[in-house]
Amino acid sequence: MRGVVAVPIEPSPHRHPRHAIVIASGGLDSTVLAYWLAARGAELTLLSFDYGQRHRVELEHAAEIATLLECPHEIVNLSSLGGLLVGSALTDSDVAVPDGYYTDESMRATVVPNRNAIMLDIAVAVAVARKADAVAFGAHAGDHAIYPDCRPEFVERFTRSARTANEGLLVEEFEILAPFLDQSKTDIVRLGSALGVPFERTWSCYRGETVHCGTCGTCTERKEAFEQNDIPDPTSYSRA
Repeated sequence: MRGVVAVPIEPSPHRHPRHAIVIASGGLDSTVLAYWLAARGAELTLLSFDYGQRHRVELEHAAEIATLLECPHEIVNLSSLGGLLVGSALTDSDVAVPDGYYTDESMRATVVPNRNAIMLDIAVAVAVARKADAVAFGAHAGDHAIYPDCRPEFVERFTRSARTANEGLLVEEFEILAPFLDQSKTDIVRLGSALGVPFERTWSCYRGETVHCGTCGTCTERKEAFEQNDIPDPTSYSRA
């Protein structure tokens, strides 16, 4: 796979998977995760979801990353789901995307009910069909406070559920990988820099305009992660 180098960075003591289905949004976290797995020698399949999100431009970025990594990329069409998941700034045009640093209250506006669980269920089914031995997603420590399906307990219990629901179908060593659960966004950018991740090809902004807005919570978090690492931020922002 082009552009991938092996580096001695281990966010967690996971084994080296043979074939990982990676839930890929096109953002920083899932892209660094894909490059990290590739550096460990894993075969990758990137799996993205159109769930009616206002920032579906991220899907184009996920496709670019798959091209760079020379791996398959599939998009699951759940676009009709967005109309049912009202009340979230990501799927409901009546709810404003919050600006500035995230607080528990402002972050709550971006919760999409059961999003990771829905995506993971589908990813596990794909893993069964393709005989992959891992499903990976990029939840990190900054997500824990308000996103219930980004917490260590969720990953542990979901893994048990997936194995029970697919008993006899999954490969024996199958696991759900969430290696960034104890890592911050700053840690992830540092790892991505060491791996040579093309940050300029990734997308974070929840507003989904032609360029990053620069003021929403995800843009603010993105800028801070580069600043704290003293790494040049290659992102174009429409507002400072």
